[in-house]
Amino acid sequence: MIVTPINRTEREQHIAAFLKDAGWGAAQRGLLAGDASFRRYDRLNLNGKTAVLMDAPPPMENVGPFINVARLLGGLGFSTPRILAQDHARGLLLLEDLGDDTYTMLLRQGRDERPLYELATDALIEVRRRVPQGALKTLPVFDEARCLREVSLLLDWYWPAIKGAPAPDAVRAEFEAAWRAVLPGMWKAGRTITLFDFHVDNLLVLPDRSGFQACGLLDFQDAVAGPVPFDLASLLEDVRRQVPQDLASAMIDRYLTGNPDLNAAAFRSAYALSAAQRNTRIAGTFTRLLKRDNKPNYQRFMPRVWELLQHDIAHPALAPVKAWFDKHLAPAERRPVLDVQ
Repeated sequence: MIVTPINRTEREQHIAAFLKDAGWGAAQRGLLAGDASFRRYDRLNLNGKTAVLMDAPPPMENVGPFINVARLLGGLGFSTPRILAQDHARGLLLLEDLGDDTYTMLLRQGRDERPLYELATDALIEVRRRVPQGALKTLPVFDEARCLREVSLLLDWYWPAIKGAPAPDAVRAEFEAAWRAVLPGMWKAGRTITLFDFHVDNLLVLPDRSGFQACGLLDFQDAVAGPVPFDLASLLEDVRRQVPQDLASAMIDRYLTGNPDLNAAAFRSAYALSAAQRNTRIAGTFTRLLKRDNKPNYQRFMPRVWELLQHDIAHPALAPVKAWFDKHLAPAERRPVLDVQ
């Protein structure tokens, strides 16, 4: 995709008009966060009241999916930011400010991690319980074709960065055949709404709410109809921080206890497949962020990506994929593309 530079002067004019129409034109504005996409988030302060501006410039970004998922989850009782104003065409949303108590910040401050992970796991249990299967028809489908496109980012970006040349056709054919052989197992535990970026940066604690509603949900615009274990794998196999194996195992058990209708063996197999697919995509994506988008900071997570992926492919359900990695990417080649301190 060819990225057209954003005309910041024109963009700021659109933002100013949007905020004025929403009654927030006189608000003070400061950067809250950016991410791996073209989105950015600003916190607004107006006479002691706060809100969040999502700036998602089209055509690179589309706020439609965020609006749809926020309405779906919010209507079912989940703690998503309320949409206070919107300009869909220009990619601008004014959102409820859920505060600063992100899991990332709380963990950095030394908060006990187990209750946080229990709360997030309980939220995922409720997602499967509450979101009706019919609602999945409104979401993009996370199917085999998409899975293959995503894992192929490893060959598209990581392989040439490490090997110095494009992946040969025969290597690519073996790679796709290995994944095709295992991917059906990802759906053996069924489908649910998969928020896709369910990790510590996108979760908050809301102390004035109780139960699963105490878990605030952010950054869910990439939600899909996907494998049941995918979000739990995203939470527990986090490239940003080391989740102790005993804690991860306890949360998997907790999820299964909360969903007694699930076949435990099928779920655990689908979990390993979901994690491996996700981490293979991440290895390619982080390389693309470096090479295409000049965002090198994600390289600091690459050792963790490879540690997790090595663990994932050791599961018997991934034997063909492990064989491919053992044959074509030696352990010494599983590393950051660029050293970042």
